[in-house]
Amino acid sequence: MIDPAKVAFDIDGVIADTMSLFLEIVRQEFNINGIAYEDITCYKLVDCLDLDTEIIDAAVTKILDGDYTAPLKPIAGAPEVLKRISNYHNPILLVTARPYLGPIDEWLETIFSMDTVAVDVVATGTHERKAKILLERNISCFVEDRLETCYALHDVGIVPVLFKQPWNREPHPFVEVDNWDELEALIEF
Repeated sequence: MIDPAKVAFDIDGVIADTMSLFLEIVRQEFNINGIAYEDITCYKLVDCLDLDTEIIDAAVTKILDGDYTAPLKPIAGAPEVLKRISNYHNPILLVTARPYLGPIDEWLETIFSMDTVAVDVVATGTHERKAKILLERNISCFVEDRLETCYALHDVGIVPVLFKQPWNREPHPFVEVDNWDELEALIEF
């Protein structure tokens, strides 16, 4: 069971449905159709999508800067479960490998109706810095969608919970959840 005071969360791919937004930006801005969510079979998009690096980089930059018209949606169930966790532990720690927060803080406020949920968001700029932040904050469990990060966290004694996505479908030894309902069932309320 997961102690709600000792768990933290990644944002993209765990709370925010960033890859669906990426696909919508590619459709709207670059008129590229025919790429499905399930086609994103690795974390490094250039390795699994038949797209020019410039298009991938432009779409990712739009996401980071908030320069898009399609809505960034939460992963189903994320706001509700995080709100429930906030009843036991506030603020909730979110650690992202984004190089800067950009508009993600404002987006989080809108999806959580921040009058009751407080979040502490840390942008590390790299996946490798997540472990240091989590250890400094006395976090023992982290929900992550990037399999390589799960291994790094495990190596320093942090228990990773892998949020299942098409890009992390390799064999691994970690607890895995398909959705926020499954994650909620692991939390000791």
